[in-house]
Amino acid sequence: MTKHRIFTTSVASVYPHYVTKAEKKERTKSEVDEIIRWLTGYTQEELEEQLEKKTDFETFFAEAPNMNPSRELIKGVICGVRVEDIEEPTMREIRYLDKLVDELAKGKKMEKILRK
Repeated sequence: MTKHRIFTTSVASVYPHYVTKAEKKERTKSEVDEIIRWLTGYTQEELEEQLEKKTDFETFFAEAPNMNPSRELIKGVICGVRVEDIEEPTMREIRYLDKLVDELAKGKKMEKILRK
């Protein structure tokens, strides 16, 4: 079975779209970064390094220092698919990130987005 194209896509190529989506709704790049750090456990410096290296999504999540166990509380539909029903682990992580950025763009408060 061939891998989905997103696995080999660099996070750096999608990241500006996350930021743009947030900024269109009066949110900030730093909030996008906070979401990514919360999800993956990367520090800000490590995140910037991954973006600079143009790390692909598969490697980005495989090397994440500390995937947040609360990410499993993320529920809902993204791209027409229920996040909690996605069986492929890497795809589920990617969709968790998509869902969090969506919630940010929809105006949810950070404490709700970060499942506090």
